[in-house]
Parts: sequence; C-alpha cells; structure tokens
Amino acid sequence: MSDARAHYLNAGHSMRSWLLTKDHKRIALLYLASVTALFFVGGSAAVMFRLQLLTPHGHLVLPETYNKLFTLHGIVMVFFFLVPAVPTVLGNFLIPLMIGAKDLAFPRINLLSWYLFIAGAALALGATLYGGVDTGWTFYTPYSSVFSNTYVVATVMGIFVAGFSSILTGLNFIVTIHKMRAPGLRWFRLPLFVWAIYATSFMFVLATPVLAMALLLVGLERVLHLGIFNPALGGDPLLFQHFFWFYSHPAVYIMVLPAMGVISELIPCFSRRRLFGYEFVVMATFGIAFLGFLVWGHHMFVSGQSAFAGLVFSFLSFVVAVPSAIKVFNWTATLYKGRIRFHTPMLYALGFIGLFTIGGLTGLFLATLGVDVHVHDTYFVIAHFHYIMVGGSVMAYLGGIHYWWPKISGKMYPDALGRWAAVLIFVGFNLTFFPQFIVGYLGMPRRFYMYPPEFQVYNVFSTAGASILALGYLLPLGYLLWSFWYGPDAGDNPWGASGLEWKTSSPPPVRNFETKPVVDEEPYDYEGGRYG
Repeated sequence: MSDARAHYLNAGHSMRSWLLTKDHKRIALLYLASVTALFFVGGSAAVMFRLQLLTPHGHLVLPETYNKLFTLHGIVMVFFFLVPAVPTVLGNFLIPLMIGAKDLAFPRINLLSWYLFIAGAALALGATLYGGVDTGWTFYTPYSSVFSNTYVVATVMGIFVAGFSSILTGLNFIVTIHKMRAPGLRWFRLPLFVWAIYATSFMFVLATPVLAMALLLVGLERVLHLGIFNPALGGDPLLFQHFFWFYSHPAVYIMVLPAMGVISELIPCFSRRRLFGYEFVVMATFGIAFLGFLVWGHHMFVSGQSAFAGLVFSFLSFVVAVPSAIKVFNWTATLYKGRIRFHTPMLYALGFIGLFTIGGLTGLFLATLGVDVHVHDTYFVIAHFHYIMVGGSVMAYLGGIHYWWPKISGKMYPDALGRWAAVLIFVGFNLTFFPQFIVGYLGMPRRFYMYPPEFQVYNVFSTAGASILALGYLLPLGYLLWSFWYGPDAGDNPWGASGLEWKTSSPPPVRNFETKPVVDEEPYDYEGGRYG
C-alpha cells in the first residue's frame, strides 16, 4: 500500500484527524461524502412527488406535503448540491495538483468553508425535520416573508450560512490560482478546468452576497414585521425577485461553468487531440461569466416590467447563448477526426454535449417574449432547467468523478459497468424530462399536485424515467465504493492524460509532488506524440 493511500485509509481510524485536516484532498473527500448524501436526500424527495404525479388525482401525499417535497428537492439540489459539487469536490482536490501547488492558499479557511457548508445544510434540513417549508426554492415574497406558516426563517438562514462557504471557497481559489502556479505555468498554459473554476470563483464572490442579503431581508421581515417586501406595509414583492434572480441566473453559470471545464478536460483526452480553439474557449468562459449578470430579468417577463426592459433582457439572453455555442462548437470540432475512446468518462461527456445543447436551445424559447408568456411557470420550464442542470452539470460531475477517480483513490472501477450506468442515466433522463417539454407546451402548470387526466400519459413516462434514472445514479455509488477497497491498482496515469495532476502518484502524497514541477509544454499536447 502506498504512503499516500495509507494516508487516506489509516486516517479513518481517527475522526479527529479528518475533522481538523487542512489537506485539500481530504477536505475534497469530506465534501464528496457530504454532497453525495445531500444528492440522495434531494433525489428521494423527487421520487416521492413523481410517484404522486403518476395519476391525475394522486393520493400518496397531502397537498401540503407535496409543496414541502418539491421545495425540499429544489433547495437541496440547487444550494447544497449543484452549486457546490464540482468546485468543492473536484476543484478542491484538483486545483493545487493542476497548477503544481502543495495546497490551496488558505488551508484553514478551506476547512472552515466545509464547516459552514455543513452548518447551513444542517439548518435547512433541520427545518425539514421540524415540519418543512412550502415556499418553493425561490422563496417568492410576500408568501415566504409574511403568509407561509412553515419554517422559512431556519431554511433561509441555512442557505445564508452556506453562502459564506461559497464566498470563502471562491476567494481561496482566486488567490491560489494567482499566486501559487508552478514555474512555467503561464496563464495560457492553464488547464481549462482551472480557467472555469477561476471564472466561477469571481461569480461566487460577486453574486452570492446579493442572495444572502435578500434571504436575510426575508427573515427580518418575518421576525420583525418590516415593510420590505410586504405591499400591505409599503414593501415591494418584485424587489425580492430582482435580488433573487440577480444571483440565481449567474448561479446557473456557477453550476454550469465548472461542468464545462470538466468537459474541456475529457474531450481532448479521449479524442487524443488538443482542444480546438483553446483561447476562444477561455474567452467564452469569461464571456458567460460576465453576461450572466445581465440577464436576470428574463425570469420576470410576466411580472409587469416594462416592454422595453423585456426586450433588452430578451436580447441579452440570446447574446449569452453565443459563448456557450462557441464551446459546443469547439468540443465538436475537437472530436472531428479524433481517435475517440469510449471509456466511461467520455460517454458522460458526449451525453453532456447532447443534453446541454437541447437545454440551451430551449432556453432561447424562454428568452423569446411571446413564447415565454405561453410557457411561463409550466413544465416546459422544468424540462429546460433540468436539461441544463441535470443533463449538463450532473453528467459532467459524474464524468469528472469517473475520470479522476483513479487519481483520487488509486484504484480502477469496472469500466464496462460504468458505461452501462452512463447509458442508463442518459436514457432515464430523457424519458423523465423530454415529455415535460410537451406537457408544458400543452399547458400543464408546475408545482400542482394534481392535473387534468389528458396529461397522465406524459407523467407516466416521466415517473418511469425517474425510476430508471434513480437506478443509474445508484450504480456508480455502488461500484465506486467497491473499487475504493477492492478495485485493481490504477497506476499514476491510466488514461494517458496530459496535465500536472497525472505526473504524481495515485493518490497523491500529502504535499502533492515530491519535487516542485516545472511546466515546459503547451496544454493538451496529445498530437505532439508525448501523450498519443
């Protein structure tokens, strides 16, 4: 057993060594365990309300419980899985390795970030155990701030606390990438995953305080009966929507940009070609990060904002699609004439490209004023959102976990079983969410616990797909845990990949590298023969 692997395994005998660790790799594993547990909590809520929707007049749960289930699902999945998963798990583990550093710039703050995340999740889930919250994950006022009789304050305070975890994580990544790169690792030699985390970190720092402020005001209005959002006291409920979506649309790219960074690592490796248009992908990353702050108003086309504001936000929403399209084009061009190897991570990457493209194109429907009025607050929106978030972010996250699992654990999982799981997830996802585009266009509103009988066939497809999807997610959990203990040794670089993280042992030693690395090559040099 290698010293590095013993470092992980023997640490299991001392809980104190884990809870006080400052090693970025161990903290990444703490995040991995945390977000995985929360993913299955949020997924269980989804299974429950999908079973409720199997029949038009489902009697599985009461209407009040149904409201709490979809709220729990949204809060956990957005704030405690999709936002933190890729940056905190893969980012924490990989950023120092990818830039040749021994750790993040502020190891103690990194550990504090995890504790804040756990504290926030405990507050939010504690509110669920005490009776739940029924506002939806958007907490629209004045219902959330005045009328709901559920545990809103505890829930928003949990998200408030978790927001500080995101801010501190972003600051840590920014400083680390600026100050701790290996000799020779110039800016345009950085891996694209590092660029993606770097851009996302600025969004963490700039956008998260706006959400924190909005949720704090919701709590203050409930406790102190202030007139901030309550129109009966002179407040403005639309003010909350502006605050919330000013954060939450950039939050879409907080979830997606790191996922895009993962895909930009997988495509070159498994097509054995340098990524086409590396510099354009970097610029597109920052284009998305910047434009993401300018399009929040397309969530409010039916709120009564002026027609001129609606036109501006509609135009900007079309513009923000351009850098995303550039990335899809560059990934596709990289695949062209590539020597493609269909290992598990590559199947997730290809699935990401297909599902994300569908999600992006349907986003243009929602950015069109006339169409949005028709499909607003219907299942069309649900389908679009999940094609971006689940079809995009979760597929990339699983692709990244499978790609770097040999580096994380030192062990190899059964690749054939991994490919089956990837296909199962792809099929189950489409069966779940594609019918929702149709039923949404036909007019079925979201967040209703019952529906007209003519929509049942679409909901039966969705519930059947959700069952397949659940099995697809359980499979990797099983075989990755098995491989950690019983899998064959992976070696230091089983994929023949470029990048500094593959030039150290698997798993890496405590200080990452035995000697400080020096970078003298361009990124993704697969065609130069060195990694071909």
